[in-house]
Amino acid sequence: MTEPAIKSAAAVKIEIRGVTLAYGSFVVLRDIQARIRGGEVFVIMGGSGCGKSTLLRAMIGLGQPASGDILYEGVPYWASEPEARQRLLRSFGVLFQSGALWSSMTLAENIGLVLGEFTDLTPADIRDVARLKLSLVGLRGFEDHYPSEISGGMARRAGLARALALDPDTLFLDEPSAGLDPLTARNLDELILELRDSLGATFVVVTHELASIFTIADHCLFLDGTTRTMRAQGPPRELLRTTEDPVVHAFLTRGEGNRGPAAPAATGGNLLAI
Repeated sequence: MTEPAIKSAAAVKIEIRGVTLAYGSFVVLRDIQARIRGGEVFVIMGGSGCGKSTLLRAMIGLGQPASGDILYEGVPYWASEPEARQRLLRSFGVLFQSGALWSSMTLAENIGLVLGEFTDLTPADIRDVARLKLSLVGLRGFEDHYPSEISGGMARRAGLARALALDPDTLFLDEPSAGLDPLTARNLDELILELRDSLGATFVVVTHELASIFTIADHCLFLDGTTRTMRAQGPPRELLRTTEDPVVHAFLTRGEGNRGPAAPAATGGNLLAI
């Protein structure tokens, strides 16, 4: 197993330190160790049922580890007092699977719900912020549309806009491209990179999609459901080139069209079509 090289140019933003996750006596993952630098896209990858989403839940405060902790800029989340945890949570943005939008609310209202709950902005200001966040993800002019009136790719973008509502410095994305067609998924990957570069945010992404992994990941953590622990971590192309683990190699070489870097996304097209 390779250890990720922590570049001096960026400090460690998140550290997963000796985390074991369990449901009662059933251990899902044990002794997970990883460091995530500020401003990078860190991918948690592996096959179905390996514990990717379970680890993500622990990172966003939805499930306490059986042992170990997750540190944010050196502050241990689960060992902190509830007030300190709440402050940390305010710096997170989360995109759940399929967008998880409220179907009875417009896109602007979905974003406004977060702003109304956690800020003192006026309704007019909330509307302006919602419009800005939607424009950041290519959905300008769709403020009054309901989730049922937009495509699946647009719903993911709207969910991402909601995750950006409070200007978080860390974003967690759970299977953002699952179920999308290849072109839509590729455009979403490009949007993630654009937001990373423009906002300077740190992204933690759960995915098993090879095209996304090779497109967006600076570093990745490979989880294995059989051994219930991590088998490798590092830049995906480096892992593909150097790993001697047959399980990791088989995962990274699934399908003839997914070996190596993904093809660049089309530019200049209509992003609203996705």
